[in-house]
Amino acid sequence: MPTVIAHHDVKDKDHWLSSPRREEVFGPLGVSNIRTFVDPQNPTRVAVLMDVADMDAVLGAMKSKEMAEAMAYDGVLPETLVILVEA
Repeated sequence: MPTVIAHHDVKDKDHWLSSPRREEVFGPLGVSNIRTFVDPQNPTRVAVLMDVADMDAVLGAMKSKEMAEAMAYDGVLPETLVILVEA
């Protein structure tokens, strides 16, 4: 099971941190052990570290309307999203 890091910018760090949407959209995809990170020098730059059981399912879901809505709810700036997969 690969570990994935996704980093991006958000509009409001506190809202992003408190949002339940990560678990709601990633949980059914078999994603576990989701951990959140905030850049102390730039609190609008954040990241998640997570274990992904099915990368194809997650990458497919990233193109879905549900994921776009979850990212919008969380205040994610999608144009800043970078996904790194454990090599």
